[in-house]
Amino acid sequence: MGSSFIKYILKTHPDWQVVNLDKLTYAGNLDNLKEVENHKNYKFVKGDIAERGDVEKAIGDGVDKIFNYSAETHVDRSILEPEAFIKTDIFGTFTLLEAAREYDVAQYIQISTDEVFGSIEQGLFFEDSPFAPNSPYAASKAGADLLCRSYFKTYNLPVIVTHSCNFYGPNQYPEKLIPLFITNLLENKKIPVYGKGNQVREWIFVEDHCRAIDLIAQKSEAGEVYNIGTGHSKENIETAIFILDELGFGEEMIEYVKDRPGHDFRYALNSEKLRRLGWDPLLSWEEGLRRTIKWYQENREWWQKIKSGEYLEYYKKQYAQK
Repeated sequence: MGSSFIKYILKTHPDWQVVNLDKLTYAGNLDNLKEVENHKNYKFVKGDIAERGDVEKAIGDGVDKIFNYSAETHVDRSILEPEAFIKTDIFGTFTLLEAAREYDVAQYIQISTDEVFGSIEQGLFFEDSPFAPNSPYAASKAGADLLCRSYFKTYNLPVIVTHSCNFYGPNQYPEKLIPLFITNLLENKKIPVYGKGNQVREWIFVEDHCRAIDLIAQKSEAGEVYNIGTGHSKENIETAIFILDELGFGEEMIEYVKDRPGHDFRYALNSEKLRRLGWDPLLSWEEGLRRTIKWYQENREWWQKIKSGEYLEYYKKQYAQK
């Protein structure tokens, strides 16, 4: 959710110059940045992080920091079409790292995921836990993170890697679990729940994630790795029932579908290292979800435009046969 971070930075650090490089693939949406499109310190460059020329357009005038939010991120899509994930998440990261090295960028922050660690039945993942990715998406992110490590070790490039739990909030593309559930219900459609819905996910509201990345950029040393977790761990069925209750629906609106291949059962992060920097989540899981539900209720035009065309074809392909 890089657009949220851009808006956060322009509000929190109004003197920063922000360049946004985005390919505007299916999930890219300039409507997400309407509030800042005319900001004097904001510049948009349409381009692909896997194309060296596009990257040079974005950083050629001088860039101090690179925040790599760019990624193909949806696990279900990575199972259907893994090639795009390898190109963007691995080769795109390589291209950015090479450019950061050539242009002497002062700081490179990799936005990654807890999914690189795989699934954990009990306990927590630490920053030095071994990688065991179970989907093409998670594997592509793990490969990118290891590239970042290698560029710090080999070239002394000032790289920091972050592994976050699942974030959610306004403007999230509606194929993701929380906005999918909310928008389906607002259309009076059932919500698809994999298996029995007992998979456990840890959740962070997008503004809390933005605060974490900002703090890491200001206080962390090069070469460090940080987990970004809240402790707000819930079974998917709990999330579904909470949203149903908030919108006034019963459990008859749940459609249990066949579980996806390689579906991780549980993610959970130890984030004490980040908390020692002075960060804690400000929003509870319940309040974050209520804010998110309200945003989708009040911004129907935004998501109704999306839930047609390419999105509709993907949705049918993903769930019709389940």
